[in-house]
Amino acid sequence: MSRLLLQDVRRLRRLIVPARLQTSIPDWIVAMNALVAQYGQTSSALAADFYDAERAAARVPGAFTVPVPDPPPDEQVDSSLRWATKDLWPRDDAAATVAQLEPLDVRLEQAEKKAEAVAQKLVADQGRDALRESVRQDRGAVAYARAAALGGCAFCRLMASRGAVYKSAQTAGREANDRFSGEASVVKFHDNCHCTIIPVFRGQQFELSPHAAEWDRLYREYAQGHSGDQLRLFRRALAEHDSSPLPGSY
Repeated sequence: MSRLLLQDVRRLRRLIVPARLQTSIPDWIVAMNALVAQYGQTSSALAADFYDAERAAARVPGAFTVPVPDPPPDEQVDSSLRWATKDLWPRDDAAATVAQLEPLDVRLEQAEKKAEAVAQKLVADQGRDALRESVRQDRGAVAYARAAALGGCAFCRLMASRGAVYKSAQTAGREANDRFSGEASVVKFHDNCHCTIIPVFRGQQFELSPHAAEWDRLYREYAQGHSGDQLRLFRRALAEHDSSPLPGSY
């Protein structure tokens, strides 16, 4: 789904006309809003199918309907896309940032990459919200785990290494304070984040994948107990000791 989304985002890039930014960018934003809404519905539907399948596999008794999350407000989509394109607008050299002084073709390329990342997060979040809210509402669910890709950033891998401890931001946050600063940190997803949510149901025993278990070992050995400095130390431990690193993943 993300791959198809990015293909469509790139097709809409033609709507941005450098000679007519004042009129073409608003048109592009309207089109992007529609794209995010369309793919957001697909994201929620895929999440619901996944949750239902996992619930059935766990043989949870009773019926449950996965809640459909509200789409992101237009204001959120608009502000995110305006942030992605902010360096396109002409500025005086004295007031411009380094990025804004780049040639126009470079700025267009960077704006496209930012727009792709923004759209991916807005769409993926709708599926993640459906899963997270399902775990919160479903009496048969006890928690969820966060699954990170091998090439995920250090933050995502740290969150994945904690296992099935998430039920709500509040309950996860109390424990997270010992391992990572900030209660809100347990539910953060960044642009281009491909982390997924794995629901865990009553009677199931969740086990970390071999990779997540290795991340947990590295955290405990090199970062645990260093309040306020855990993520930096964990990132360094990954760079120096990860048994299966991927290029550019730190």
